[in-house]
Amino acid sequence: KLCEGILNILEKDTKTSCQVACLEALRILSRDKKVLVPVTTKRNMQILMKLAKLDTVEDPLERVSEFPVIVEALKCLCNIIFNSSVAQKLSLELNLAAMLCSLLQKCKDRQLVDDIKCFDLRLLFLLSLLHTDIRAQLRQELQGVQVLTQALESSLSVRWTEEYKAAEDRDRPPLSLQETDCAIEALKALFNVTLDTWNVHSENESHQFRYMAAILRHCLLTTGPTEEKTEELH
Repeated sequence: KLCEGILNILEKDTKTSCQVACLEALRILSRDKKVLVPVTTKRNMQILMKLAKLDTVEDPLERVSEFPVIVEALKCLCNIIFNSSVAQKLSLELNLAAMLCSLLQKCKDRQLVDDIKCFDLRLLFLLSLLHTDIRAQLRQELQGVQVLTQALESSLSVRWTEEYKAAEDRDRPPLSLQETDCAIEALKALFNVTLDTWNVHSENESHQFRYMAAILRHCLLTTGPTEEKTEELH
């Protein structure tokens, strides 16, 4: 009942601070699988998707004041999808993976969106881990390899000297914590999406995998903010 009450409030047009507080409470409650059973419905998933800017392709990321709401809604969706098989099935019906790829593209070349990007990538990782149909959809329909590789390239701030050769800068400072976390989530999702890809059949796929290999090499030469984070990245 508490979760339902929170979602009813979130469905209304309330203040940003109220939305964030409600989402934080829901995120904590959503760690309990028993609590999730009655609230994992299509309507409730759509409420969270709308708050995470996953309900429309056209809506750009312009209002920075909304960013904390987007991040908290993505965190809630991560918990719910991880803990609920019903939510995993609804994700396919609601075309959640396509919406996440669209949001990821909106994050391109924008400031202050690292947290949004990170939890978007984490949700793509979870979906590709827990639902084989979504993994196939990402790979075949949504150009998931390309989208995730570009997200990884952006997180690592790769500069190119040749088509498949990244610039090596020995004096480059370590990645920030946010950049490292984004790169790690992109790598995890990429692993899932390419897991069943044994044969490269086209020239475009060949290019995509050579491009990804160059970025992965660059990743191995990159350091994170701490020794532990560097080890996790590699």
